[in-house]
Amino acid sequence: MDPRARPFRSVLYIPGSKERAVEKARSLQVDAIIFDLEDAVAAEEKPAARQLLTETLKAGGYGPRVKIVRVNGFDTAWGRDDVAALAGAGADAVLLPKVETTAQLDALAEALPEVPLWAMMETPRGILNAAAIAAHPRLEGFVMGTNDLAKELGCRFRADRLPLIASLSHCLLAARAEGIVAVDGVYNAFKDEDGLKAECDQGRDLGFDGKTLIHPAQVAIANAAFAPTEDEIDLARRQIEAFEAAERQGQGVAVVDGRIVENLHIVTARETLARAAAIAELEAHS
Repeated sequence: MDPRARPFRSVLYIPGSKERAVEKARSLQVDAIIFDLEDAVAAEEKPAARQLLTETLKAGGYGPRVKIVRVNGFDTAWGRDDVAALAGAGADAVLLPKVETTAQLDALAEALPEVPLWAMMETPRGILNAAAIAAHPRLEGFVMGTNDLAKELGCRFRADRLPLIASLSHCLLAARAEGIVAVDGVYNAFKDEDGLKAECDQGRDLGFDGKTLIHPAQVAIANAAFAPTEDEIDLARRQIEAFEAAERQGQGVAVVDGRIVENLHIVTARETLARAAAIAELEAHS
């Protein structure tokens, strides 16, 4: 199945060590959950978090939400134990942090042959190797790690994210070339709704499929930002109708709202309607 055929508007990080948060995630209107065993879990809590998460995934109850587990890297004391515990646990994907080479994905793929892989893109070397990483045969998604990337670049945080745009766009190009999902990084000020909306809109304008989130209060804004608007849906329908009418008359183009509509616009219009339908189906079953 094409990984982009379903919505990834909101992708919420949940610490794997927090039992209440793990339970609450079953009822949140998110498209996907990243159960985190890495940064969000202290070293002394990692074994217990791994056990809790494994038991939770086996219990199920998350409906259509995509269940992604961020493991620790294989260069740590916990990574291989994380992966061994996940075998048969019911995760939909495993997210590897700080991916820089395809060899890292090869090692994970060998250790966990049945589960799709995702990659955190959060280091300069990883960004430079994005095309090769995206082309890995087991990879289904990129997650931008903008906090770590900003630290590695030594750049300043700006509302327009200008210092990160080259990296974001480079990874997006690689993802689109290979047909995998690309999810934008987090917005740290979780109480700043206006700032979150602006960054979500920017990510959507760039072409990302959705945004990673750090708090349930951010979910509704991300879901709205990465879904087609009513105006976009209406325009898509009218473009298709006009183009099909033009074709019946032997014409290769149509005009809608004073703009030329060609076949390439119809491809986009049909994608818009398909995305809206997929979101409606997902929300009906959440």
